[in-house]
Amino acid sequence: MKMKLLIVEDNLQMRQMIRAVVSDLAETIAECADGEEAVAAYAAQHLSSGDRVLMDLQMPRVGGLEATRRIRADFPDANIIIVTQHDDPHWRTAATQAGAIGYVLKENLLDVRRMLQL
Repeated sequence: MKMKLLIVEDNLQMRQMIRAVVSDLAETIAECADGEEAVAAYAAQHLSSGDRVLMDLQMPRVGGLEATRRIRADFPDANIIIVTQHDDPHWRTAATQAGAIGYVLKENLLDVRRMLQL
């Protein structure tokens, strides 16, 4: 059985690109435009430990780090992969501390695909 995916990205074109790269790996794909929507959608989608969240860092209202912390607080087995343009060790460390299981740069979307296949 394929996994469920939740793509959290405020840029519509980037969401569409991510979806195009990973669509054949997922049974269903839901999308959110910010972290606040993501927190609600995670529970509503009934995601489990085999499912994945692809989370941007900088978004309006609630950013990716805060959304990751909130989701992991309620669902400790949540698998959240940060997908960002920020190639910065401080962001990477903050993402790990927030509970992300991976960190991928938007310029390397095929790395997202590889992570989902692990």
